[in-house]
Amino acid sequence: MEPCITRNDIANSDDVPGLKPFPERLYAVPPRIASGAVSGVSVEEYLEDNKLWKKHVNAYRKINRIIDSGRYRNIMDMNAGFGGFAAALQSPKLWVMNVVPTIAEKNTLGVIYERGLIGIYHDWCEAFSTYPRTYDLIHANGVFSLYKDKCDLEDILLEVDRILRPEGAVIFRDEVDVLVKVKKMIGGMRWDSKMMDHEDGPLVPEKILVVVKQYWVGNSTSSQ
Repeated sequence: MEPCITRNDIANSDDVPGLKPFPERLYAVPPRIASGAVSGVSVEEYLEDNKLWKKHVNAYRKINRIIDSGRYRNIMDMNAGFGGFAAALQSPKLWVMNVVPTIAEKNTLGVIYERGLIGIYHDWCEAFSTYPRTYDLIHANGVFSLYKDKCDLEDILLEVDRILRPEGAVIFRDEVDVLVKVKKMIGGMRWDSKMMDHEDGPLVPEKILVVVKQYWVGNSTSSQ
């Protein structure tokens, strides 16, 4: 975890501003971005990512109007990137577990910490260390495309099913061909699902799949 620790000599240097108090820290440029410590990530790219996730989350709020109601308190982002989803969603009514996949192209967990957010590394080919039915809302951006050559999509979906509470929701954002396969699998899991176009229109190959895990029990029979 040492790479995630913000060194004092970086955070407090003359050229790099230090950590701001929360919640200003959510959108301030993190010291490791400003100093160039994250390879291949510029300040401009980070700021554009923030704008993009504000746009995405605004679209989610139109799709699911109870996101800000307090019903979803425990939330997970399965592929958190810089933590833009959590920052755009920030509210005292909820908290977000930001997961950085171990196979992600960029190591962004330190950036997530510097934004004042919670995060963890995880390999989605394995079980996530938490109790069943922990999360009310799960967000998965590009997770299936990331793992398509690593493990079966069914295994990831079963783990999502395990950690999602009944009547909880999942927002999948991915390429349309991937989500078509996911939607077919979800039909056998007794989840309600709806495919939606990207907020920029139907010509964008990236789509949104919103699902709700139903609460159901098997039929009970009694013997005389």
